Amino acid sequence: MTAVNVRAAARSRARRPQPFPTRRVLYSIANHAVAIAVALCFLLPFLIVALTALMTEHQAGTGSLWPRHWAWHNFGDVFTAMPFARDLWNTVLYAGLSTIGVVLSSVPVAFALSRLKWRGREVMFMVVLATMMIPAQVTSLPLYVVFSKLGWVNSLRPLIIPSFFGDAFSIFLLRQFFMTIPQEMTEAARCDGANDWRILTRIIVPMARPAIAAVGLFAFLYAWNDFYNPLLYTGNSTNSQTLAVGLTTLAKTAHQNAYQLQMAASIIFLAPVLLLFFFAQKVFVEGVTLTGVKG
Repeated sequence: MTAVNVRAAARSRARRPQPFPTRRVLYSIANHAVAIAVALCFLLPFLIVALTALMTEHQAGTGSLWPRHWAWHNFGDVFTAMPFARDLWNTVLYAGLSTIGVVLSSVPVAFALSRLKWRGREVMFMVVLATMMIPAQVTSLPLYVVFSKLGWVNSLRPLIIPSFFGDAFSIFLLRQFFMTIPQEMTEAARCDGANDWRILTRIIVPMARPAIAAVGLFAFLYAWNDFYNPLLYTGNSTNSQTLAVGLTTLAKTAHQNAYQLQMAASIIFLAPVLLLFFFAQKVFVEGVTLTGVKG
């Protein structure tokens, strides 16, 4: 009889609602107070942009923080206020093809600088690092002259084709990761008769997928947000301009005071980047973490 009473009391306690762990929540908030404050500093501007994008034309720019009427049609009006679809396609084309070019050209170079032994390898690696220290503005004039002679100005070719010739930062990042792969694995593959291309494609690339994904994500984000190069090479061509340049032209046209349209266009421009980082965050963090500093 006593055992039955004990089981009944235990069941009644299980059904009883548990008190809210207030102390645990407050302790966790206090533990992460600095991180929460920093996160709010980053999220507050984005929140203001999102709220402004949902305001009416008469309310936007008045200093009001909360929309009186939710103007969801602003996101559709962006496509009529500017050639948004065409600029979006140019941006996707630029970011996508340049990312493919950076990955395809940087992987073999990083492999040669990390796994192959040849005279002058370290000197060549220093030359690659030296190119990272040259500001892009220094080489803009000679590159513009070269592309102008080739007839590539006012098109996307100056933005896409150079990416197929390697990127110094991507080569450095991949080389550092390739150095962490045990040399015994490649030596065993050579003993089995595998050549350098087979070692690269069958051993190095599968093991370096997180680092390659991080490099691709870096290249895509750079190209998507790039403003200087599209302005320089496609600024005079409305058919080739990207979204980064198109947003500035929106602010200079008859819609220069239409802040709600500018904010709506900015959110649409930012949405693919946020989605990409959200879904690829695990691979991105893993690739950056695993990329060591081994010399």
